[in-house]
Amino acid sequence: WSLFPPAKLIDDVWGALYAQLGGVNKHSTSLGKIWLSVLFIFRITILVLAAESVWGDEQSDFTCNTQQPGCKNVCYDHFFPVSHIRLWCLQLIFVSTPALLVAMHVAYRKRGDKKTMLASNGPEKTTDTDLETLKRRRLPITGTLWWTYTCSLFFRLIFEGGFMYALYFVYDGFQMPRLVKCEQWPCPNKVDCFISRPTEKTIFTIFMVSSSAICMVLNVAELGYLIVKAILRLEGGMWIIDLRCHSIFFS
Repeated sequence: WSLFPPAKLIDDVWGALYAQLGGVNKHSTSLGKIWLSVLFIFRITILVLAAESVWGDEQSDFTCNTQQPGCKNVCYDHFFPVSHIRLWCLQLIFVSTPALLVAMHVAYRKRGDKKTMLASNGPEKTTDTDLETLKRRRLPITGTLWWTYTCSLFFRLIFEGGFMYALYFVYDGFQMPRLVKCEQWPCPNKVDCFISRPTEKTIFTIFMVSSSAICMVLNVAELGYLIVKAILRLEGGMWIIDLRCHSIFFS
């Protein structure tokens, strides 16, 4: 039994996810586009291509200096309750899900605009070019879309931080030890267990954690950018209202 599903299934799943996020990317800010690039190039691609070669022997090469039946499996389960790979896959799925909320919001808005166009122009006067232009139109991040987009960023930050904490808490840090001492039953006494390629796994773990931290920084920067832009837009609107009131009062 393999820890990894067939390569074709992996390609199909991540390809479908990329297609969905690519549609959202069209309506994102520049920081959002950079986030998607980091997500797929530095995290998903590396995870798919390099994970099996680094972690494929995770349990088979976990050895303990005892012949007691069941001791090795119990010790492995104690020190590795959740596989790094599965935890990272769950993290990427949870982090990508909030962006799909933006995709659904955009689809809902465009469907409403399409109904409005058909109602105002009539089905006969509405051409395929008009519908295609509407489909490709980039929606500004204002109004309810602003709230949906900022909420998606907020949930991304929660998921990223939560999974990074879970990884640190479950494995007691980001460094993979060479030797662990196990006293779990049915081991007869304290036994030494050895982990295969700990240095390579430590480097891989630090790389994935660093990529996650970069994504968090990008999300914080994008969230700050959207908030500042909304405040400036609100102040600009208030300034226009004050100017109009002033002109009406003195006219």
